[in-house]
Amino acid sequence: MSTHSGAGGAPQPGPSASGSAETVLTVAGLDVHAGSTQLLHDVTFSIQRGERVGLIGESGSGKSLTALAVMGLLAEGLTATGQVHLAGQEKELLGASERRMSHLRGDRMAMVFQEPMTALNPTMKVGKQVAEVMTLHGTASRTAAARRAVELLAQVGLPDADAVARSYPHQLSGGQRQRVVAAIALANDPLLLVCDEPTTALDVTVQALVLDLIVTGVEERDAAMLFITHDLAVVATVCERVLVMYGGRIVEAGPVTQVLGDPQHRYTQGLVAASDLDRARARGQREPLDTIRGNVPAAGRFPDGCVFRNRCDFATSVCETLPPWTPRGDHSAGERAAGYACFHPVGGESDE
Repeated sequence: MSTHSGAGGAPQPGPSASGSAETVLTVAGLDVHAGSTQLLHDVTFSIQRGERVGLIGESGSGKSLTALAVMGLLAEGLTATGQVHLAGQEKELLGASERRMSHLRGDRMAMVFQEPMTALNPTMKVGKQVAEVMTLHGTASRTAAARRAVELLAQVGLPDADAVARSYPHQLSGGQRQRVVAAIALANDPLLLVCDEPTTALDVTVQALVLDLIVTGVEERDAAMLFITHDLAVVATVCERVLVMYGGRIVEAGPVTQVLGDPQHRYTQGLVAASDLDRARARGQREPLDTIRGNVPAAGRFPDGCVFRNRCDFATSVCETLPPWTPRGDHSAGERAAGYACFHPVGGESDE
């Protein structure tokens, strides 16, 4: 089984050259089914302490489903097999009881959701919601938690944190609510922070502020982060390593600078071309960006073999079989730290 693990490009807290840093999250052979329909296929990766890993792909590629499976939040009717292991836990997380997962969520692992209004309780004041995650997990007394909640709200850049703590979610702007969600997620110094497109609904200025506070919070805690987004510019800013997902499979992985600067999988190449604003400006302000032809198929309707072949201009009959994982680059930080699954890579024919 392939393992996509290892360090990113920039010198940040995290894996050493020998790969000796603590592995916080290990996902191995993760499959998710909805009845007879398979939604995720052999999703395998790991994240080490201090490492920020991006998960990118179009809507419907399986990014959020991967996060929900890791957090034990799959909807009723979905089943997961494989292995999900969190540092410090003797038993793996898949199949764990809801009671055990509730003890872990908000404490050792936390999630920042895309839409804060669905993550916050509209009937409870903000300060109480931040404090509650500490009292529920026994990390602070009620009095200490209330005081710490105000401190956390100030740390995530909310002016007049005392007033914000006394407010209800609907009295805050979208950017303020998302900072509250971040404060809740960081309250108990989690080992793992999962961010599911946390800035999608925010304007560019607020987005930059929220991203900065999330990264700062992760760095201060030396935590591991899985950051899910469709925005390649955000990944390039926030993450050190990136996983490219399509059709419920990881099709390329590696350091951000390598994957986005020199993509090998034809799907990754399409994503980069479709988001290359600098190149579009160079060609002319009015010229449209490149696009990937067709649409992401509905769940269960991806083709056999290479899941991207029905949208790929380079597909041949060999693509009707599943491409092997082809390593590339430096693997000193772990087996298959970077690689791709494509019969017709951008750099030339595969060695496989």
